[in-house]
Amino acid sequence: MAVNYYEGVGRRKASTARVRLMNGSGQILINDKPMDEYFTRLGDKESVLSPLIATEQNIDSLDISVHVVGGGVTGQSNAVKLGVARALIKMNPDLRSTIRKGGFLTRDPRVKERKKPGLKRARKAPTYTKR
Repeated sequence: MAVNYYEGVGRRKASTARVRLMNGSGQILINDKPMDEYFTRLGDKESVLSPLIATEQNIDSLDISVHVVGGGVTGQSNAVKLGVARALIKMNPDLRSTIRKGGFLTRDPRVKERKKPGLKRARKAPTYTKR
């Protein structure tokens, strides 16, 4: 049985994206919506496609199906970018060095810091009053 798709999982902050790459006609669906409809900001679209552009893949010959949940718009777009990079490596292991050099395989570990007791937020202390 031949594999008809390659899957990669990407995460960022509270977002998780399951990305599937298939040979096809260049259709990109994110949560069953076209990418232009789902990510309306220009930078997010470029971010999602950046691993494909860096590896000089023909975007018109790949169908990309994404299921993304949690977080906000930026976190979701970065999760999809990591998922696309991981799926590309499964599709063609020779691309690993190119994708690694572009920084697409590094998961961004930054998350929101928890609020501490006695403080207003994670680090902001109440205003000091002498008297």
